[in-house]
Amino acid sequence: MPTESDLGPGPAFTPSEQGWMQRALELADRAEREDDEIPVGALVVGPDGVLLGEGWNRNIGEHDPSAHAEIVAMRGAGRALGNHRLVGCTLYVTLEPCAMCAMAMVHARVARVVFGASDPKTGACGSVFDLPADPRHNHRLVVDGGLLGDQAGQRLRAYFRRKRG
Repeated sequence: MPTESDLGPGPAFTPSEQGWMQRALELADRAEREDDEIPVGALVVGPDGVLLGEGWNRNIGEHDPSAHAEIVAMRGAGRALGNHRLVGCTLYVTLEPCAMCAMAMVHARVARVVFGASDPKTGACGSVFDLPADPRHNHRLVVDGGLLGDQAGQRLRAYFRRKRG
C-alpha cells in the first residue's frame, strides 16, 4: 500500500475532516473485530456537517457482494435523507473506493470523497482507474486522498498478514 507521503502534497485537511476520518478508522476496526471483515470503514456527512450514515465492510457476513463500507454508509445516508441523492454530501472512507463504490457515488451525486489509503490493485479514484473524473459522466465529485492514509494502510497490511499466516 502506498503511504500518505507517496501521494504528494495533496490538500490540507481540517481538524474536522481528521475527526471524521478517525471515526471511519474506528468503524474499520469494528469490521475486523466484530465481523472478521477487511478493515474498511466509511461515513457520509451532510453539507451541514451532520453525520448521515456510517458503515464498515459487511459483504462476507451478509453474503452481499455490494455491502462495501461505502455502500453501507450511503444506504444509511439515503434513509436519513429520505432520498437516493446525496447532494452536497462528503463520504469519508479509509481505503480508496473500488469501481462499484466510485460509480455509486457518482449516481448518488456525492459532492466529495475523502479517502485514507490508496489501493494500487482496485482503486478507482485515481490509482488504477479515475472513474469520478471521467468527462462522460453527468456528475463529477471532488476526490481527496491520503487523509490518515498511513494508519489505514497499516490496518489493512496487518489484517492480510494475519489472514495469510
